[in-house]
Amino acid sequence: MLWTRWLVLLLWFGATSAEQQQQQQEDERDGHRAEVRSDPRRQRSSPPVEPLDFGFVPAAVYDTHAYYEPGTIGILFHMVHAFLYAVQPNSFPKDLIVRVIQQNMGGIKIEEWRKPENVLLLLQWIHYESGFLICAVFGIVFVVLTPIVATCFCMCRCCDNCGGEMHQRQRKNADCHRGFFTASLIATTIFIILGVFVAYAANHNVSTQIKSTRRLINTNMRDLKTFANNTPAQIEYLTAQYTTAKNKVLSDLDNIGPLLGARIHSHLGKEVVPALDAALRMAGAMRETKEALENVSSALEILQEGMGRLQASLTGERSSLSNTLSDPACTNGAVSPTCNTIRSTLPQLGVNADFSKLPDVNHALTNINTVLKVDLSNFVQKGYASFNDTSALVKEQTRNIVTGVKSMLDKIGSEITAFSKMFPVESSLANFTIFLNDRHKVIESFYPQIDQMDFYRWIACVAVLCTVVLILAFNVLGLLCGTCGYDRQATPTTRGCLSNTGGNLLMAGVGFSFIFSWVLMGLVTTLFVVGGNVEKLICEPLANRQLFKIIDTPFLVHPEKRNFLPGMLFQNPNIELTLGSMYRECYENNGLYHALQLENIFNINSFLNRTVYNKDLAKVFEGVQVDLKDIMLLDQAGRDNLMNFANAGVGEIDYPAYLAEVNKGVTVVDLLSFCSDLEDQADQLPRGALENALKGHASSIRTIHREQVVPLEQAMSTLSQSIKLLQRTSNDLPVKVTNILSAIDAAEYLITHNASHVVKQETKAFVQSLVGYFKQYTEWVKNSLTAEVAQCKPISNMVDSMEIVACSFIVDSVNTFWMGLGACCLLLIPSIIFSVKLAKYYRRMDTEDVFEDRAKTGNRDEQVCDISGNVPPLRYELCSNSNSACLHAAGLIGGGSFFCSRGKV
Repeated sequence: MLWTRWLVLLLWFGATSAEQQQQQQEDERDGHRAEVRSDPRRQRSSPPVEPLDFGFVPAAVYDTHAYYEPGTIGILFHMVHAFLYAVQPNSFPKDLIVRVIQQNMGGIKIEEWRKPENVLLLLQWIHYESGFLICAVFGIVFVVLTPIVATCFCMCRCCDNCGGEMHQRQRKNADCHRGFFTASLIATTIFIILGVFVAYAANHNVSTQIKSTRRLINTNMRDLKTFANNTPAQIEYLTAQYTTAKNKVLSDLDNIGPLLGARIHSHLGKEVVPALDAALRMAGAMRETKEALENVSSALEILQEGMGRLQASLTGERSSLSNTLSDPACTNGAVSPTCNTIRSTLPQLGVNADFSKLPDVNHALTNINTVLKVDLSNFVQKGYASFNDTSALVKEQTRNIVTGVKSMLDKIGSEITAFSKMFPVESSLANFTIFLNDRHKVIESFYPQIDQMDFYRWIACVAVLCTVVLILAFNVLGLLCGTCGYDRQATPTTRGCLSNTGGNLLMAGVGFSFIFSWVLMGLVTTLFVVGGNVEKLICEPLANRQLFKIIDTPFLVHPEKRNFLPGMLFQNPNIELTLGSMYRECYENNGLYHALQLENIFNINSFLNRTVYNKDLAKVFEGVQVDLKDIMLLDQAGRDNLMNFANAGVGEIDYPAYLAEVNKGVTVVDLLSFCSDLEDQADQLPRGALENALKGHASSIRTIHREQVVPLEQAMSTLSQSIKLLQRTSNDLPVKVTNILSAIDAAEYLITHNASHVVKQETKAFVQSLVGYFKQYTEWVKNSLTAEVAQCKPISNMVDSMEIVACSFIVDSVNTFWMGLGACCLLLIPSIIFSVKLAKYYRRMDTEDVFEDRAKTGNRDEQVCDISGNVPPLRYELCSNSNSACLHAAGLIGGGSFFCSRGKV
């Protein structure tokens, strides 16, 4: 049994990362979830673990298909099962069998059966077997009574009783009786023939399926060899895939700067980046403020100068227009109202806004120019650069730690490789393969003997059936001869030779029926009791797996050993491993490691804890120290620049005064509208010099608007936008600068004082991501061991193959054989009765009844005559005809009756 031990040991290595490893992983997950719930920032920074591709374990392809479809004969099998269910409808007596085994574990002793508990068990067993016992009693009664009845029947016929008298009474319904007995015998014979066919089919099925047994044996052996040959490669593949997880860890360690540094950068950047962004925006605001002040200054100069020119132009145009309206033509009664209307609008030709009184912004502009001599954005960009250099700092400061971790991972790989070589897997499986080859050769050496024994069995069964066929032959020949040779006109004493032969053949069949029926019934009863109980107690519970429950009953084999299978395999009966669970796992083609629960024998978790999950590795990562104190977000010059900007005087500008003038129009009235109205009023005047003069003034005013008003409006728009921008910028500007400086101070404080905590936190998350790769590996190993490595389908196939051979091939066929043969035996009883009755109508009788009517008395007299048909003339005399004598028996029979007999009185 050395090979079995090596077979178990070979699966220990690649196979035992099961329940305890899973429990450890679940505990770690639960702890991680609790920590995440307690710290929201932790939840946001939980590292995503990249899924690893370990490929596919080399799969084993098995050839055995442990499935049997009986075909047409399956109908007979179902009939047998239905009959057995009718005989034994009770469920499988699991508890009864267990109690019998447990109470008689030390051996069955006669005096033990006198105990009340054993008597009770015996009564329960008798109750369970009551159906079989009743049928067996009927069979035994048949076996015992048939020879007795046959002897009595023969003796009675020798005494001319039981149909032995060679005289047939004449009846009016004789033809009906003969037809009924003929039809009944034919029907009985047909059913007996069917029973013979059923028994022969079952007999032939055994021989046919014996050949299929070889195919099952060969495929099962090939599957076991495939199992043995593929398992080392599968375990080696599992071991080699550690390199996949290791390489991924090494890759992450090589990129610890971008990975860990980026995580630290991301964590700190939640406070650092907003502060720097605010400072950078303020630098942009400085430049925008300068541009706005420059726009205000230039626009103010343009407006002050332009408004003077515009005022002069409008004044001149107003005077000229007034002179035109003073023309005598305007005194005309029809023209005078129009001229008066135009004259009333002349005051509208003037400027509206006055920019000469607005203060300039040169002082603020000078201060801003002084502030902008220091490039604040450059200082902020230096802060960005310093902060973004976190990855390089992490890589540089963890160089020695990464080197140590790499050496530890190489050591772990070496330990795993050394561990995998501790067990001589290949040599053990090579021995197992040699053992299989030897066993296969031994099994094949028995094939000729099995064929010979099966041939003898086939001959014996055919010989048994031939006895029934012999009886059938007599019945069939008797029916053929009797039916063909029967003559309605012939009297019983004058029947032909063919008819008489038919009757004799029927009686011969009766004789052979008496001779063989009880022997056949004895054989049927024996096969019924044995085959029926095997079907109900072994095959049926094996099919529904109830038999496994008996074997798996705790303390069944030994009162101190809980489970049978682990006690036999591992000498540890307390392991919760049962034959039923192992069969189910193998039937689903799961791994043998999972099916045998090898994790209870060898705990690979302790090995993994000493290697992959060791404390030394955790301590190395705990020693990661990243110093970020040299990071400077904004130096003092930048800070001073921000304060100077806040005190530049942008907030001292009189924004309401500017906005009040800006909101005014350049002119009192829209000059284009004024020109349009002037032209409309000129069109109302008579054609002439006055009309043309007014239209000339409208054209001049349009020119003033185009050349002077439009540029001033643009300057006012620029001034308005710049003033509003400056107003928004100056709104709480000192507070804004103070907030920016406070945010930068807080970020620098975080980097200076809390960076170690952040580094530890992110380092732990980084380590967890590295450990996650190993967890993926161990989880993959567990799943592979459960479903792909050393798939034990051949074991369940062997059990199923044995069930097919023993139950489907043999037991079902044997039960079908006795069912067909038993039907023949039972049908021999009516066959005997019908043959005896029917033979009377075919055999030639020695005497017969003759009926004759006498005219003298008018009475119907009966005469019994000899076979020549002579009626003696005397009422009471002895006549002879050759060797015949007639006795007048009127006084005995009455009414003039004569009895004729050959050689008898």
